[in-house]
Amino acid sequence: MAAHAYVYDAIRTPRGKASPAGGLAQHSSIDLVVLLLHELAQRAGLDPVDVDDVVLGAARQHFDQGSNIARVAPLMAGWPESVPGTTISRACASGLEALNTAVARIKAGDASLIVSGGVESLSRVPMFSEKSPLWNDPVVINTVGAVHMGIAADVVATQEGFDREELDEFGLRTQQLAARAQAEGRFARSLVPVPSKVGGEPLAHDEQVRPQTTLKQLADLEPAFVEMGAEGQDAIALSRFPELGQIRHVHTRGTSPSLADGAGLILVGDESAGARLGLEPRARVVATAVRAVNPVQMLTAGQVATEAVVARAGLSLNDIDRFEFAEAFSALCLRFQRDLDVEDERFNVNGGTIAVGHAFGATGPFLVANLIDEIERSGGRYGVASISGAAGIGVATLVERVC
Repeated sequence: MAAHAYVYDAIRTPRGKASPAGGLAQHSSIDLVVLLLHELAQRAGLDPVDVDDVVLGAARQHFDQGSNIARVAPLMAGWPESVPGTTISRACASGLEALNTAVARIKAGDASLIVSGGVESLSRVPMFSEKSPLWNDPVVINTVGAVHMGIAADVVATQEGFDREELDEFGLRTQQLAARAQAEGRFARSLVPVPSKVGGEPLAHDEQVRPQTTLKQLADLEPAFVEMGAEGQDAIALSRFPELGQIRHVHTRGTSPSLADGAGLILVGDESAGARLGLEPRARVVATAVRAVNPVQMLTAGQVATEAVVARAGLSLNDIDRFEFAEAFSALCLRFQRDLDVEDERFNVNGGTIAVGHAFGATGPFLVANLIDEIERSGGRYGVASISGAAGIGVATLVERVC
């Protein structure tokens, strides 16, 4: 009989603005993971020698995030040399895939206690800086149909007929909800402040939330991806979907996910691990799923994975109390809610990545930490975290509150 996999704790840094002036830019990715390793061990009363593995997601594995950061960071934290580590990538879903990988190993009896999670410093390891063939080799780009995520979002908006006003209204909603969540301290349990290296106060909040945002401000923003589309990206998309005729560029900075730095860790183990450590589980991981879609429609993959994970758990969408869906542009959120009949009261109730920031490999543990905090706060039972990633990958995790 397969073991159950439980989440014993989930912690994260704040999200810092992905900029040299951002609140976390002074910290390397290793710094952020080391800080959380220390915090996790302290909170759990954990002797690191009991950890069977460290599994981290990072979308980009070069520069500061190269050379298997999941092995290097525990060593830098002073953890025993006997603790292994592996770094994996499923693009934006890397951190969620890291958790799902850990869960699979625990359910299989291959491990009893794993630290999973993810990290991304876009300040220090910029988007597309790996110069991979997917974004730089014309043969690969045209064969795969690789388009920028913003173009993919505008393709979906065009296909689904979403207008600019609808997108802006969602952008305002997520800002307002994130601001409310910050003001009410809804992120406090999982959030670990990060001390400054250059003096001043620690960063103790997601620094990109804009509580003063208005609908007029959003309406005044220019579409963000017109020029990129004219430079050949629209042509790639239309070669796959010629029936569209043209791409309507309707997403702006206000309806796109802001880029962020950050890290998150999730302590996951079987029942015996909790008994050894004297820990009560916070949630049980019921099911996981990964799915793939057409690369031009890449950002719909998280929705497909959500449907798959709910079905795999033997549940209905109506059974899910909270959905945490990475806000890869407004159109994808509107489509998710419409197609799955998910009302506002269950969907990203504390805002999402459009407001708080998207730290690629770290977004998975951010979502899971927020999800568990929220179902505990609200008294819900089931929650789903899901993410869409580049080239059409979708990953989802379904958890059940147990305490």
